[in-house]
Amino acid sequence: MGEAIITRRGGPGGSGEVIVEFNNFMPSDVDPSDEELIHSTPTALSVARCDFAGASVGDYALFAGGYSNSFFNPVDTVDAYNASLIRSTPTPLSVARSALAWASVGDYALFAGGYIGSSGQSDTVDAYDVSLVRSTPATLSVTRAYFAGASVGDYALFAGGHDDNYNPMDTIDVYNASLVRSTPATLSVAKSGFAGASVGNYALFAGGYSGGRTYRDTVDAYNASLVRSTPTALSVARCDFAWASVGDYALFAGGWDGSYWDTVDAYNASLIRSTPVTLSVVRGYLAGASVGDYALFAGGEDYDSHWDTVDAYDAFLVRSTPTALSVARWYLAGASVGNYALFAGGEDYDGYGKDTVDAYGPPLPMARLYMPIGTKYKFGENEETATTNEITVLVPLTGYIKYKSGVVGT
Repeated sequence: MGEAIITRRGGPGGSGEVIVEFNNFMPSDVDPSDEELIHSTPTALSVARCDFAGASVGDYALFAGGYSNSFFNPVDTVDAYNASLIRSTPTPLSVARSALAWASVGDYALFAGGYIGSSGQSDTVDAYDVSLVRSTPATLSVTRAYFAGASVGDYALFAGGHDDNYNPMDTIDVYNASLVRSTPATLSVAKSGFAGASVGNYALFAGGYSGGRTYRDTVDAYNASLVRSTPTALSVARCDFAWASVGDYALFAGGWDGSYWDTVDAYNASLIRSTPVTLSVVRGYLAGASVGDYALFAGGEDYDSHWDTVDAYDAFLVRSTPTALSVARWYLAGASVGNYALFAGGEDYDGYGKDTVDAYGPPLPMARLYMPIGTKYKFGENEETATTNEITVLVPLTGYIKYKSGVVGT
């Protein structure tokens, strides 16, 4: 817990000071609600890009594919961040592509399908193991892009998407922990532009777009035996939204159906749906990632703006708004590694890909300290003067407070 030691110095008549020195001190009455997600900006991506995929495997968060300045010129680059946020560049994808899907199973992160420029869609699957060694398992049963992946039990599932003619699909490809492919029951509705999520013993595929301005609220759930069910639909039919998990919930946030939405739908491990408080900003094309006891939703766009906003939902589905992204952008990707949620790349308002990476670390406990205005204190590099009766600081504490001796009754 550390120590807090009172030392004295000063002259007669109570005109001196009482100095309270702190050495790695952790108060016993820290308010658990006073927490702050710590924001940092690690090394940028090796290539600026958007419309790509983020995945997690072992001690790495991977960001794969995308395009920089032209939808018709995708890249094959893969950037990997370890738990210390050090970046490396493993073997690139076997085929350059954007609008790909990802899912994890066993010791592998899989990147599947995608858009390969003027040649149309891809059926390629690249698998990266925990040592970042790449292999190429059996291809998807059909070429496709703008589809979704999710994991359940010993399976990674890839669902839906559209073909070269932008026709929506209901196909599901499944890879087991040995990367052997099978094709279970199809989605209940053919669609693209939706989200996949994992919660409890289920992989969920929610929302989407079926063409002709037909937006979907359908949710398909696959259990660990790959049996499909259809839980309660989304509260709003929409596409191009994000998902993240926290505690016993998978959350689907934001989206588009001709208008932008701030809606959040939460499904628990029993597939019961609730609708927590909405996002702080209406937006679509945002990204989700999880860290500690939080599900985070970052960036996105509406009709007039690209956003740097980050909304965080805790395990009780209470929303807070941590530090904003360092750059406003949409079409970014999220992934988690160790004690961090990372949001990488994206596109700015001028249509150019970004290389920026924002990291959100574990919430750190905060302590409230009370002192008279004008009191001197130091918990960083410089001594400061209290301008209010209360300051909030990260704990454990190292530093000091200088009280007027008469104030503290000495």
